[in-house]
Amino acid sequence: MFKNYIKIAWRNLVKRKVFATINIVGLAIGFGSSILIYLFITYNFSFDNFHANSDRIYRLNTEENRGEIEYEASVPPGFAKVFREEYDYTEQVAKMVLLDGLVVDSKKDTEITKLKEDIVFVEEDFFKIFNFPLINGSNAITLSAPNTAVITERIAQKMFGNTDVVGKTFVLENDKTIEITGVLKNLPRTTFQKTEIFVSFSNVEDFFEFAAGEHWGGITSNLQCFTLLRPDQNIAGIENALLELPKKYRPESKNKHFYKLQPLSDIHFNADYGGLNPILLWIFAVIGLFLIVIACINFINISTAQAFYRSKEIGIRKVLGSFRHHLFWQFISETFIISLFALVLGFLLAYLFLPSFNSLFQIQLSFYDLWSLPFIAFLGGILLLVSFLSGSYPGILMSKVVPVLALKGKLNNNAAGGSNTRKILVVAQFVISIMLLTVTIIIAKQIDYAVSSDLGFDKESIVMLEIPDDIEEDNLLSLRDRLQQIPGVISVSSCLSSPGGSESNWGTNVKYHTRPEDEEFSIQAKLGDENFIKTFNIPLVAGRNFIKRDSIDEVLVNEKLGEKLGLSSPEEMIGKQISLNGETMKATIVGVVKDFHSNNFSEAISPVFIAPVSNNYSEIAVKINHLTTKNTLAKVNDTWSEVFKDYIFEYRFLDARVAEQYQNEQRYLSLSKTFSGLAIVIGCLGLYGLILFFVGQRTKEIGIRKVLGSNVTEILALFSIDFLKLILIAGIIATPITWYVMESWLQGYAYRTEVHWWYFALAILGIMMVTILTISYQTLKAALTNPVKSLRTE
Repeated sequence: MFKNYIKIAWRNLVKRKVFATINIVGLAIGFGSSILIYLFITYNFSFDNFHANSDRIYRLNTEENRGEIEYEASVPPGFAKVFREEYDYTEQVAKMVLLDGLVVDSKKDTEITKLKEDIVFVEEDFFKIFNFPLINGSNAITLSAPNTAVITERIAQKMFGNTDVVGKTFVLENDKTIEITGVLKNLPRTTFQKTEIFVSFSNVEDFFEFAAGEHWGGITSNLQCFTLLRPDQNIAGIENALLELPKKYRPESKNKHFYKLQPLSDIHFNADYGGLNPILLWIFAVIGLFLIVIACINFINISTAQAFYRSKEIGIRKVLGSFRHHLFWQFISETFIISLFALVLGFLLAYLFLPSFNSLFQIQLSFYDLWSLPFIAFLGGILLLVSFLSGSYPGILMSKVVPVLALKGKLNNNAAGGSNTRKILVVAQFVISIMLLTVTIIIAKQIDYAVSSDLGFDKESIVMLEIPDDIEEDNLLSLRDRLQQIPGVISVSSCLSSPGGSESNWGTNVKYHTRPEDEEFSIQAKLGDENFIKTFNIPLVAGRNFIKRDSIDEVLVNEKLGEKLGLSSPEEMIGKQISLNGETMKATIVGVVKDFHSNNFSEAISPVFIAPVSNNYSEIAVKINHLTTKNTLAKVNDTWSEVFKDYIFEYRFLDARVAEQYQNEQRYLSLSKTFSGLAIVIGCLGLYGLILFFVGQRTKEIGIRKVLGSNVTEILALFSIDFLKLILIAGIIATPITWYVMESWLQGYAYRTEVHWWYFALAILGIMMVTILTISYQTLKAALTNPVKSLRTE
């Protein structure tokens, strides 16, 4: 019997190729999207689960309370030693310090290879906590001796051209010769640890003295601390015990510390500490479900539309003795075949679009990851579920058909699927499409608002150059002066970091004028020379710029500091003294600059001071004439190479760096555009099937209306008005849901666009236009048919 079902199903599909194609394409898009989303979700949930004791590995973090709670994936440099020696909760504790973009010199054959790589300095116990095995399969990694390192296979090939490199050396930052003591297997893609050169922690003092100490005076995001706890530890109890540490080691600080243990499995998913927001995965899952649901609705609508074309077949089957369950399983068989074809096509679509998906999210998903029992179960489950959901409703309806009506081709509304049911299904499609389209519009508006708004500084045509850590001040001044002489260079400034688009945010305490204690809030340092505000075009609102001197005795502050201090005007701060960085820096405020966005729009503007601290400069900002960009950059490169022969010349445009702050939003926007488009495409396929149903049902009515004088426009309006009503109903349902979701999303931005009513109106109007275009072909075809032919349909 089953073989017969399949044979008849195949004949029907071949006979009605158009309907079969529409169903297959709609379901294939849904399947393909679901496969990509499955890959993405399983990829993210597999992070760092390969370590032997992953359930006992924790990162030690800090919650800082300075009026507002800030989350730091770090602890003071002295924390690790105290936690290791004064508590009995742990088996291993290890610090790691990440430094970006250090120069690495190695010898490949007879040539010197110069690279710029991220370096991580780790304590020896790091590799007792984490399982990153050597290529020989062992875990006997030793980094106890200074000037030693382990590297991955990939880096070994890049530096030396082979992996037999134990005992070879490389030079770090043109200064330290480092011996390779081991080669690690390439790190898994699903790990938080991306750096592939591990150097002994003994060397960190040579490159970042602050992180090498054992003090409690501050925190740097470059330093992280991990621990392998003993089995069956009470995390809440440990965190309560750690409450005594700030009282003991930071008793005078207004910056209240609370030390927290973060499970390894939470690092990838905790947005407070820079991880992925898990809500994104749920959104992906729901979108995948939406697309499958829309495709299933299409199938149902098109199947009920075919009832008119298959009425005689159904009637004859019933007259010849077919029972209802025979007809039901016949439709299920047809649905299964269509779903199977759609699944194969969907798999092919997912394979073709996987590189674009990887590029969008900057990940490395692979179809090799799919060949597992869970994925096979997922595919089988979704195939059976879609087959049953899509085929059961038409199968039940068709099995109820009265043979006499079927043979006469007089199926009524209820016989071929009740009109209310179809309307509900179509409204559901429109709700999903309107929601996705509105979300796309609002995300686009927020990104445009953030990028095009006045940031308070000039970001156009400014090139940022990273300067070596060990540069002498005289060389820096020489380079700055020589760059300034290049035609096309407008201004040059040495600084710690640019006003926006930088991850280098140094926050410190501040004591104002004669006030006896530090303020409850922190102030952010923007260190730069006397050309800083000129280069970035930051306006002064009171006072003057500081004058270049050998010592720091003058600073600039922003308007926000006066606001936080409770002052009525910026002028009140002029001439007042402030103490910074634990009172190690004392200076007079000589100028107040207009507030500018140092971070992205998700964060409020902070109090800022600008001071010339030359030994902390890490970048040079070069403002160039945009009309001569290419030639000017070439001359900047030549000048750099003359001053720093041993360092690689690299530059970034500031506007590109600022734009990177909105990478996640850009990804959401691209994703919203893609899935909105797919939802609309699938929905249009369903509308095409549904209009076939209506045209077939009302053929005689069309003929009568034409005989009575109706023109083509009136007949087109007759069919369009029903769909437009459904779109309005869908808009009424989708609007409050989307408004609530997007308002919640926008709450994450201190500076945000407003959600206007016309966003929803635009989405609804857009769906209306697409709908009219979709139904016009079949409607016009029916309206232009000779009325005599229409009246003969009975």
